[in-house]
Amino acid sequence: MTPLELREKGYEILVTHLGQADTIRFLQQMGWGHGDYTKEREEILNNVTREELGQDLQRIRDRKIN
Repeated sequence: MTPLELREKGYEILVTHLGQADTIRFLQQMGWGHGDYTKEREEILNNVTREELGQDLQRIRDRKIN
């Protein structure tokens, strides 16, 4: 499972069990949503290849179609 797939599955489980509002509250309590978002995304995505990005996008599209 890629990091993107894991993150999506985690969000899906949280929203299913907590609802959208409480999921956001939970993530805020865990410290997510704080810090320098732009810098963190740059660091995370710096090592992602175009091929990996394309594969992740295709998996997301395939899942929405099914």
